[in-house]
Parts: sequence; C-alpha cells; structure tokens
Amino acid sequence: MNERNINILERLHSSYYQLSAAERKVADYVLSQYSQVQFMSITQLAEECGVAEATVSRFCRSLALKGFNAFKMEIAKHTATSTGRIRDRQVASDSLEGRSISAGQLSQEAIQQTLDLLQPKDLEAAVALFEKSNRVFCMGSGGSMIMAQELAHLFSTITNKFVAVSDSHTQVSAAATADPTDAIVLFSYSGATHNGIAVLELAKVHKIPTVLVTRYPKSPAAQLADIVLYCGSNETPFQFGSIPAKVAQLVLMDILFQEYLRRNREKSEENLQRIGAALSEKHI
Repeated sequence: MNERNINILERLHSSYYQLSAAERKVADYVLSQYSQVQFMSITQLAEECGVAEATVSRFCRSLALKGFNAFKMEIAKHTATSTGRIRDRQVASDSLEGRSISAGQLSQEAIQQTLDLLQPKDLEAAVALFEKSNRVFCMGSGGSMIMAQELAHLFSTITNKFVAVSDSHTQVSAAATADPTDAIVLFSYSGATHNGIAVLELAKVHKIPTVLVTRYPKSPAAQLADIVLYCGSNETPFQFGSIPAKVAQLVLMDILFQEYLRRNREKSEENLQRIGAALSEKHI
C-alpha cells in the first residue's frame, strides 16, 4: 500500500496492532472522536485518553508523522473531505428514499476502499496458490464464516477443490492434518480472533500455505499468513459484520474468482456446463 494515498484513519487502522497498549487508548479515542481531535491540544488529548503527553507523541510518530501538530493537520484534512458526505447523509436520512441512498453510498465507499487497497501481486499469488493446491479449506468465525462459505460456494461452480470448514474444532483439526499440497483461506475482519490465530499457527507448523482476508494489515493474524488480502469498510466494535464490510469482501471474492476462471478457462467452462446440466433437473 502507498501510505501517501491513504488518509490518516486508514493509516491508523493499518497500524493499530503495532501500537502499544497505551497508544491504542489514543487510537480508540481518535477513531471515535476524530472530528473533535483537530481542536484539542496535546495535553487535552492526553487527559481524555488517560495517558501521558509523551504517549501521544509516540503515537503520532508511530503513524510516520513528525508530531502532534502534523497529526492534527491530517485529521483536519480528512474531516474537511468527509464533511460534505456526512451532511448529505444527514439530510437524506429524513426519508426512506434518502436512507436507502445513504445505505448504498456506504457500500459504494466500501468497494472503493477495497479497490484502493488491492495489491495485484498478492491477488496473483492467491490465485496461483489456488491453482496448485489439491484442496482449499475456507474458514472463519461468526459472520466471517459466512463469507468463507460464500467463497467455497462461488468456486464450487468451476472446481471441486474448495471446502468450507465451519466448526471451530474441525477447523483446527483440518489445519493439523492438512499438508503442504493444501491451502487455507481464513476470513477475519479484525485479524485478532483466537481461533483464527490458532489455525494460522498450526498451518505455519505444518507448512500449509495460507491466505488471510482482513481489514487490518498489521493484525496478529496478518503476521502469520503467507498472503494477506485487504478489504475496505470501517466497522465499529458493535456492528459485528456490517453489510458494507460484506459487500467489500464479496467484491474481493469475485476478483479472485474471475482471475481463476480466466487462467483456467477450458476446465472451468467444462465444469460449469456439467454442473449446469445437472442442476437443470432441479428446476420446473
């Protein structure tokens, strides 16, 4: 990712798990109150977060900024560019039509964020891994497991190697008994679930290649995965799998699917035709 093209909140999200516990207090406050931070002094922010001023300074430097004033300028720039969108949504929320437009805009922004974060070399590496693997185990927890199942279902129309593994114990068992000719795709928005980390640690021990789909590129899971694919859309801790986040991941899946199909056109189309013929009998 090119940090010059990523706004300050994107940079903060990507660096979150690299921060110390005290610096994360500052990060949590900034993410929830960023529009107010531009008007605060370093002392005020430190007091609000319950940390020392030196911690705030270290936090700013962790984001590759020279100091607190540079950080406030970045926050002010982000606020200035987002104010118009926020105002539009507030006006639109007075009607169902307006709220529908607002919901659509959130998903559109999630898609654009995902496209901005995509790294072609990582996408190509993931597809190449799928091609050479005997089996591709798709895993996740909670709402992320739904996305893993969707990936397995999508690829089932052109290949039989994708398998969704939904139970957390079965996921660990699969990671413990798979071999280097297999692969694991793990969906984890936070990249910080105990089960996801356990799966990736086992995969590392048994030399099983892994792909992680996540929002946080410097999360604990991202440090363990061989290939990391980023999805856009910001969630609060209480959203538990928002629709825009799912839309972002679906777009990422489709990109992987279309590239795999392009690179394996003959066999994929043969499978599509065979499946289509078999399913035709299921319809009236």
